[in-house]
Amino acid sequence: MKALQIAASGMAAQQMRVDVVSNNLANMSTTGYNTRRADFADLHYQQVARPGTISAQDGSMLPTGVQVGLGVRPAAVSVVLAQGSLSATGGDLDVAIEGSGYLEVTLPSGINAYTRDGGLKRTGDGLIVTTEGYQVNPGITIPSDARSLSINGEGEVYAYFTDQVQPQLLGQFNMAGFTNDKGLEAMGSNLFLETPASGPPLQGTPGEDGLGTLRQGYLEESSVDAVREVTELIKAQRGYELNAKVITAADQMLSATTTLR
Repeated sequence: MKALQIAASGMAAQQMRVDVVSNNLANMSTTGYNTRRADFADLHYQQVARPGTISAQDGSMLPTGVQVGLGVRPAAVSVVLAQGSLSATGGDLDVAIEGSGYLEVTLPSGINAYTRDGGLKRTGDGLIVTTEGYQVNPGITIPSDARSLSINGEGEVYAYFTDQVQPQLLGQFNMAGFTNDKGLEAMGSNLFLETPASGPPLQGTPGEDGLGTLRQGYLEESSVDAVREVTELIKAQRGYELNAKVITAADQMLSATTTLR
């Protein structure tokens, strides 16, 4: 009886589904977070009689055959790419990306990572960094005597000084796009790494080559839909309970065979 193993694979699949949903709900307030979705695929089939096999009795062809499924397996946990709503913060270093693309940052190891979290900060030396302290490329430093900042849609950072009428251009943020954004490797802290599945970064400036623009004083909210996630949670729970009932039924059937005399 394969029902025990099949139902067990179904319970494990629903458990992973609950894990993904719980992670989505936990990140409802995470800046720039995109919903994840668990995808599943059926396992191999036991071919008791293949479709198209010639019947030995009369030489006719079996139209469907007998194929017994062996359960389910996780196929992917994919990212549902969607633009989150923009929340006004009024911060000089808060920037939201309107459209596709990622800000480029440099990790302590020297490799580049990518993020949509525009809640930027400055160090004691005036360097613009992420919340975790990673440098935002190309490495823009704000002078200590700057009284205010302005960041336009193209990512140009201007500083205003008390003794100057015209603002001073400090630099321009880099942005990167990918052929397959879903192939990026999430490493936590709202950062992603390039992988062979994502393809190499297509670097450019905001507003060019299909990249989005920046909006100062805003942050991109999470794209998690709480109502949808709770619905998915209930469906996963029901699926888990049904698979558990299959295990109970299979156990009772096996118990019946042991009591035969």
